[in-house]
Amino acid sequence: MRLTKGRTFHAKTWKSIETMTSGHGRGSTLPPAPGVGYKAAHYRDIIDRAGCVEWLEIHAENYMGAGGRPLAQLRRLRRDFPFSCHGVGLSIGGEEPLDQDHLQRLKFLNSWLEPAAFSEHLAWSTHEGQYYNDLLPLPYTGKTQSRVCDHIDQIQETLGRQMLLENPSTYIEFADSEMDEIEFISGIAERTGCGLLFDVNNVYVSAVNHGRDAAAYVSAYPLHLVQEIHLGGHEDDHDDDGNKLLIDNHASEVVDPVWTLYNQTLSLAGPISTLIEWDNDVPDWDTLEAEAQRAQIVLMSGDHENRMAA
Repeated sequence: MRLTKGRTFHAKTWKSIETMTSGHGRGSTLPPAPGVGYKAAHYRDIIDRAGCVEWLEIHAENYMGAGGRPLAQLRRLRRDFPFSCHGVGLSIGGEEPLDQDHLQRLKFLNSWLEPAAFSEHLAWSTHEGQYYNDLLPLPYTGKTQSRVCDHIDQIQETLGRQMLLENPSTYIEFADSEMDEIEFISGIAERTGCGLLFDVNNVYVSAVNHGRDAAAYVSAYPLHLVQEIHLGGHEDDHDDDGNKLLIDNHASEVVDPVWTLYNQTLSLAGPISTLIEWDNDVPDWDTLEAEAQRAQIVLMSGDHENRMAA
């Protein structure tokens, strides 16, 4: 399949933009260190005893209002921590045009928060004016790929910045897919110049659900484009035929097989900013920070230093 450059932006353009904007604000880049998803219940803990946590991430749609305590807390935290802004509602893979009102509110949030990174999901969640709570999968076809590229071009042009695209966790696959997931995502990054957010838990969940080799997926992934990593929990379930099915739920600790894949990822790519993603059944700060400490240990492993020196 022949790939063409994106409509407006590509990798060289984004390198120029990053050069011009570097150093703007407290969090112009995410450090290669642990971060956590920000929850208001942890506000005072973060200020008083952040521990190894060096950056924070928010879900954009929770902070697209006009004001109030939530935004005041973000402004206070923004003085001390870089932020990553993670979108969940743009429906990048949807067949319909992007919601321009949503996109403009997202632009306003990014303009004052000045996050070090903005990311969205490879998924769709809207149809004919209806919004769904799930991030739904796409067929990996050339037509779908072009539509996703068009939407990413619009987002990057509107925000005036590069965005990161997250790999999905999937529970079904489409018979009409024309390429595998890595080829699909790699082609999007090449055409649009977007970066990638690598969710290691999603890799594991999808691999188990489809009977694939998660380690082989990590080895084949374009890790040189990854600027942020997510680690989260999942739950064990079964499909209607009794087969094991993992559900990505961000409601528990990271399991050992995912830590193993994370270690593999860093051994290939070197240290990358890593988020502990815990959005449901949110624990106390000590529990969350302990997960971040575990990520910090892997990030500081001598194996990565040896790899980079080589």
